[in-house]
Amino acid sequence: MSSRIINNSKVLVTGGAGFIGSNLIESLLTQDNKVVCLDNLSTGKKENIDPFLSYNNFEFIKGDIRDIATCKKAVKGVDYVLQQAALGSVPRSIEDPKTTNDVNIGGFVNMLIASKDEGVKRFVYAASSSTYGDHPALPKHEDIIGNPLSPYAITKYVDELYAKNFSDLYGIETIGLRYFNVFGRRQDPNGAYSAVIPKFVKGLINKEQLTINGDGLTSRDFTYIDNVIQANQLAALATNKKALNTVYNVAYGEATSLNELFTTLKDYLSDFDSEIQNIKPIYGPERPGDVKHSLASIEKARKLLDYNPKYSFKQGINNAVKWYWDNLK
Repeated sequence: MSSRIINNSKVLVTGGAGFIGSNLIESLLTQDNKVVCLDNLSTGKKENIDPFLSYNNFEFIKGDIRDIATCKKAVKGVDYVLQQAALGSVPRSIEDPKTTNDVNIGGFVNMLIASKDEGVKRFVYAASSSTYGDHPALPKHEDIIGNPLSPYAITKYVDELYAKNFSDLYGIETIGLRYFNVFGRRQDPNGAYSAVIPKFVKGLINKEQLTINGDGLTSRDFTYIDNVIQANQLAALATNKKALNTVYNVAYGEATSLNELFTTLKDYLSDFDSEIQNIKPIYGPERPGDVKHSLASIEKARKLLDYNPKYSFKQGINNAVKWYWDNLK
């Protein structure tokens, strides 16, 4: 694992009250940085950043990236921007494509403009594995994508195009990180659009009957949060010019089916409550807009960013399950 970390800098984390953003903030605050969090709390939770509010080197701005004046205020004096703010979820984007577009494209462009005008050193942004769409090849390589299968996927690809265009036109240094199914502490298990791992964990703890979409053979490259923290910091500090103004897969490089996920979660949670081992899933229809299989090649990130993910799927699950058991019971 690379030892390169951001320190003695001022960093803006947009969407900082969310799952990934709040974990980034926690890491940055332990490394002698000043951290600004911009979040409108529409999907982020204030409880995720409450522990940081008493820190002298932390500032919370409640605001929306759809407002350019707010974006300009947030980037004042900032060295690095870690752009995590977005309206996630494929199903939500299918139900409400307009709001997804307004936030994920309109808000993203606002942040690019504000960062360009302020002269930040580096703009690192959350891209998405959904960009690969219907292209069947596995593993996924950054330069080969298919047709997007949801409005969400379209917005995340357009963000990549805008970032590259701003780099070419204005010279702002950008790096996009295509996240593959990130999981870990603080990921919200509640709500219609919650991710599968916290939803399954909460259901198993409560001994509920859970539904697996499709036949359970759908697979994902589940990626533990600490690998994502590493990738963001490496991207912010990359010195190789070939590493800039492009996109990278951020994953572990290992596919896990939903059936395997369910079994693994049962095994780990059974250490806390043996009755969980007896729970069996039911199977429902596949979700529209979902990609059937997703597996990342992380060779580009290894080569150009020195990315070396520390946590495998099972190591991450072990850590996440302990956190959820302590916080969801």
